[in-house]
Amino acid sequence: MTDRSVKYPALTKCFLDAIDQHPNPRAQMYRAPEGWQAYSSAEMLRRIAGLSKALAALGVKARDRVGLFAPNSPEWHVADFAVLGLGAIDVPIYYNESPERLEYIWNDAGVKVAIVSGEAQAQKVAACRAKIPALEKIICVNAPEELRGEFLDYSTLIAAANDADIAEYRRAAADVQPQQLATLIYTSGTTGEPKGVMLTHANLTSNSIDATSSVGYFPGDVELSFLPLSHVYERIFDYTALFHGVTVAYLEKIEDAAKALIEVRPTIAAAVPRVFEKTYANIVEKGHRESGLKREIFDWALRVAEEAVPWRAYGKHASARLKLRWWVADRLVYSKIRAGIGGRMRVFYSGGAPLAVGLAEFFWSVGVPIYQGYGLTESSPVISTNTPNENKVGTVGRPIRNCEVKIAEDGEILARGPNIMQGYYRKPEATREALSPDGWLRTGDIGHLDADGYLVITDRKKELLKTAAGKFVAPAPIEIKLRTSPYIANAMVVGDTKKFVSALIVPNRTAIAAKARAEGIALEGEKISNDAWARELIAREIDRLTENLAQYERPKRFALIDKDFTVEGGELTHALKLKRRVVLQKYSDAIAQLYADVEEPRPQTHG
Repeated sequence: MTDRSVKYPALTKCFLDAIDQHPNPRAQMYRAPEGWQAYSSAEMLRRIAGLSKALAALGVKARDRVGLFAPNSPEWHVADFAVLGLGAIDVPIYYNESPERLEYIWNDAGVKVAIVSGEAQAQKVAACRAKIPALEKIICVNAPEELRGEFLDYSTLIAAANDADIAEYRRAAADVQPQQLATLIYTSGTTGEPKGVMLTHANLTSNSIDATSSVGYFPGDVELSFLPLSHVYERIFDYTALFHGVTVAYLEKIEDAAKALIEVRPTIAAAVPRVFEKTYANIVEKGHRESGLKREIFDWALRVAEEAVPWRAYGKHASARLKLRWWVADRLVYSKIRAGIGGRMRVFYSGGAPLAVGLAEFFWSVGVPIYQGYGLTESSPVISTNTPNENKVGTVGRPIRNCEVKIAEDGEILARGPNIMQGYYRKPEATREALSPDGWLRTGDIGHLDADGYLVITDRKKELLKTAAGKFVAPAPIEIKLRTSPYIANAMVVGDTKKFVSALIVPNRTAIAAKARAEGIALEGEKISNDAWARELIAREIDRLTENLAQYERPKRFALIDKDFTVEGGELTHALKLKRRVVLQKYSDAIAQLYADVEEPRPQTHG
């Protein structure tokens, strides 16, 4: 259902209303050396007010851009709401971003002040500060000792915040209008040049309200925040939790999620398919370490889970015998699986990349509910999602309330609603390409709505790769870099839905043979692909040429291809552009070999 007359409040109003209506003694949890600690919602507001006052004293005003470079932590949201309360715009950076990308983004945005947390982050900002001329001041949480003279100290700035500062924050925040820009979130385009997605307060609050309209949030809920808050996916789920008085437990590194799930015992979390893939692999690996009767019970329980899929995942009829067997398997095995993710999870969202149907079926069958959704940064992000009230495994759910979805003639998914961005910052041409005059967002994904109105994604129109962790990677600029090597004749980056990206490399045999002779090595051209010295040379070239890219953009492995890509061979268009699907098909065996030892076993997929 779509109602264009709906008015949405500013983020700051939603937050202050929650502070007043749902006071929470454990609003923000964080891991300290002595264990998990918490700040109350009242303390959170005090800190926000103190930081907002400090930003105002530094000259930050409405529509100014403030950089935010930090891992998930209580300070992330303190900084966020401090900026928003002044009517300013925050520009978050992925906590492990490359200095090259950081410079580009903050220069493009014209960041005036930055808030930084983490030693590595502080070092990066200090190293490139001179290359960001608009950046006047930097506030740092726990700055390294050698940099404390360069940065303003976060703790000092918030220490003296009092009731008067809180009252002033409330007054300023009340003036913030829903249509004002709240954030610029930079996302890579097909050219590799990041684009700043302009999202207003109303874009984000509409998504928070409409995407979760059928999900109950309760005072006892705990949401684990472990996906990067610089991305809108985690951000919108954290907003929703905070707006309902739900505790948010922050985790700085996604690698620590398995341990945190047991420690925090959350009831709500957003994840990407890679989390579920690793969880499943750990379950199987642990079960296979058992022997004797325990191993037999584990294998039997997996068979029962497989048989129970039609019932548990799709709601079909199950015999009394199957239900009894499932109940026994649940007592012996499935309950332990659920305990391994905290034992209390009632709403586990999956997004950011496609989730294998067989994987979803397995978790539903053992009592772990996973609701898959779909969206983009440009849509704040949710366009459609499965919910506890309406769920169909194998789809990405029905369009959320007040968001329209239609399918273009070429199969592209189009979306329109209050969650759709205002455009790309300072990029009118890119904005026109993405948004139609009447407000439809061209998603770049191919799909269809099934007979029940559930959205099914079938393909990706754009060439961006999307890793299993949900990271977008633009292959073309990486390939251009690789081709600058005298030893690389051609290259194509692969890795869509995989753990990491790799590259198909066409070696320049003449140059490599000449290099070998210069070093006293006898190496014939036809033997290069299998020669250890030549492979090491190519590996060094890849590392050298991609060292300034983000970690997730750097090819981790490569395969050497015997023949160059040609028009005659069908790999290139007449304009000499790669026909990616042709190459993927032609070299599917070589690509599969690159990932053979990192692909976990998957449950059988049901139709």
